[in-house]
Amino acid sequence: MKVKRYLLRYGVKVAAVLFVAVLGVLIGTGIRSGLAGPLTDGAGSLKIPVQKAATALIDWMESIYGYVYQYDRLVEENNSLRAQIAELQERARDYDEIAAENERLRQLQNLREKHEDFTYESAKIVSWDSSNYASAFNISKGSDQGIELGDSVVTEYGALVGQVTELGTSWATVRTLIDVNTNVGALIGEMGSSGMVVGEFTLMQQGQTRVTYLSSGSQIFQGDEVLTSGAGGSFPPGLIIGEVSAIMSEAGGQTTYGVIDPACDLSTLSQVFVIKDYKIVE
Repeated sequence: MKVKRYLLRYGVKVAAVLFVAVLGVLIGTGIRSGLAGPLTDGAGSLKIPVQKAATALIDWMESIYGYVYQYDRLVEENNSLRAQIAELQERARDYDEIAAENERLRQLQNLREKHEDFTYESAKIVSWDSSNYASAFNISKGSDQGIELGDSVVTEYGALVGQVTELGTSWATVRTLIDVNTNVGALIGEMGSSGMVVGEFTLMQQGQTRVTYLSSGSQIFQGDEVLTSGAGGSFPPGLIIGEVSAIMSEAGGQTTYGVIDPACDLSTLSQVFVIKDYKIVE
């Protein structure tokens, strides 16, 4: 019974082992006799496709190795190219910054030639007021650089940005011309009609301000340029405030005011110029 169970369980394996052993003996006998018997002949016939398969396998392995080697080389080249591109992009950014700085300096030189009595102090904008109820920013210069409360702040093109309202030794806060608390004496259009640029909350949210309190009989038109008048001495005369983009009425149509698009794009500012001194014309 034990032998039967063993044969039932392992019979196939035993038969396979015996077959391989007998096949080996027969092939060995044929080889020693110098004759290619049926089994030897069959083994020889089987050897040819096996060799071909082995050769094909070796060729395939070599191709895989070549692919892996090529892939690694391409990855290395790709990483090298990425590093070169990053370096070129960094150089391009540096070039753009230098070009922008040179352009600012050229325009500032033109402004200095136009206003020889102005004394400027350049400053970087370091942060903006996060409040929704104000339009102001901080700059990197203060009283140590001769800046004072009330100083006007402009772009290199001479466009009014705002006024210094808070001051430290190495910093200052600038309230922009669209802030709700800004008031600037202005001249409008070719006729030089006088008025007052006054901040308004709704317009401030849209990056605009308005000109109102027009002198009696004054007329303003869409497209009129608005300049500082210099009245009161808070701002030098002739600074560009902006352009009238719309004419509006209030109080039953009896009062007219103009909506102003500022000449400077506040959202793109990174550097400004503080007018520390200028000649006051009485």
